[in-house]
Amino acid sequence: GQGVDEPLSATGFRQADAAGLFLSNVKFTHVFSSDLLRAKQASAFLRQLNTAATILGKNKFCKDLEIKYDARLRERKYGVAEGRPLADLKAMAKAAGEQCPSFTPSGGETLDEVRERARDFFEFLCRLTVELEQKEQGMHGAASRSSGTSEEHFVFPWTNHCGEAELSSDNGGASKMLDANILVVSHGAYMRNWIGYFVSDLNCTLPTNLTKSQLSSVSPNTGVSHFIIKLENGNLLKPEITCVCLNQDSHL
Repeated sequence: GQGVDEPLSATGFRQADAAGLFLSNVKFTHVFSSDLLRAKQASAFLRQLNTAATILGKNKFCKDLEIKYDARLRERKYGVAEGRPLADLKAMAKAAGEQCPSFTPSGGETLDEVRERARDFFEFLCRLTVELEQKEQGMHGAASRSSGTSEEHFVFPWTNHCGEAELSSDNGGASKMLDANILVVSHGAYMRNWIGYFVSDLNCTLPTNLTKSQLSSVSPNTGVSHFIIKLENGNLLKPEITCVCLNQDSHL
């Protein structure tokens, strides 16, 4: 949850280190992180141990990229259940005649409220990308923009591990024409709701080998999910979303 803002454990740091090595050949243009301590390590002295910073520190392209912290990426708030064992949360849900994860403890966030945060942040990312594209076109013209991205900077390491990697010319050259390649560091329950928003509200295309249980499961720590977002003609109302892989953990 949000109320118990603990730092990463030694295991967490090792996992972040592994994720950084895993993503070392991907050139990110933007990085956003939850502002909770275990996601960002608030002290400047510990900044090099930050999950997002550790990932970037292993990346040969992105060592100096600024990390933007955003409260909209925080974990779901669990109210009176925070700081207590998961078994207690399940007992609360059972006593209320409900099941996890749809149960909302007193003082906690509903799933709809979490999804609204995710929707708001995603729409912010879409607006950011469109504004940057418009600014780039205004400065250099559309012709120069199309040749400004080097394909070798977008070496996605999980393509050999996924049943269907949507990184071919079938998606309109998205792998070669990325205008923004955004790393988001967040939390398990939050991301499960964000992915649910992609699937149920925005009709995200999923890999054919993805099962319902995988879709509804919480990502392992430092699990990587990759989505390609296309905004045809800058249309923010109808993003076309393709899931390349979900909760990838071969680096662990």
